[in-house]
Amino acid sequence: MGQEVYEYDQPRMLVFSVALPITAQITQASHSEPYLALRLDLDPHKIAELVLKVYPHGLPQVQERSAVYVTPVDMSIVNAATRLVECLAQPGDAELLAPLVVDEILIRLLRGPIGVRVAQMGFAESSVHRLAKAISWLRANFSQPMKVEELAELVHMSVSSFHEHFKAVTSMSPLHYQKALRLQEARRLMLSSMMDAGTASQRVGYLSASQFSREYSRFFGSAPTKDIAKLRQDTRLWSDPTRTVD
Repeated sequence: MGQEVYEYDQPRMLVFSVALPITAQITQASHSEPYLALRLDLDPHKIAELVLKVYPHGLPQVQERSAVYVTPVDMSIVNAATRLVECLAQPGDAELLAPLVVDEILIRLLRGPIGVRVAQMGFAESSVHRLAKAISWLRANFSQPMKVEELAELVHMSVSSFHEHFKAVTSMSPLHYQKALRLQEARRLMLSSMMDAGTASQRVGYLSASQFSREYSRFFGSAPTKDIAKLRQDTRLWSDPTRTVD
């Protein structure tokens, strides 16, 4: 995320307090031990409801703000996640029991080492919740011109406070965040839709093809056409059924 690299494996789990434009890579997998993961979206409204039960006397103060936390896996959460997957295989269980299991997972997360930080996601007055609102707008409108002043007004913060909190949580400025969204979407369009670089750059909001090429090269390490050609070649290699993966 930005210049930060987070590594997690079977004994650890990754928790995001806000949505982020990240680049991820699976570093270990095989046919005998494939990479398996479960992603659960955290509902701020449900968190706010459960916080009142987990912290009946109020939340402790927390100074640290971050968008990413890597924490040891709680086996009780793993067991609940397993039951959640089993519920999804049965329509009746999915409707009646799955929401209860999700509540259990959230409660165990709130009671864990990063519980107070997760709880901040549920309170409208918290800086994390306000930033999540701004980030939601950016993700829905990343191709449009953006003014930091208008975003700050949207979440009822001063420009200086908004900029400070945004960078403290996401490790990047609002402008850099928007740029990352645009570049990643352009890369996806070129790779999955066979779109040329010029069309993709315009689709995500760039007015200058040369600026797009420069920023793409800095962000991904090579020019758009070269980067996409390499990704397609790598995809063909990994999809080749005769290839052995150790």
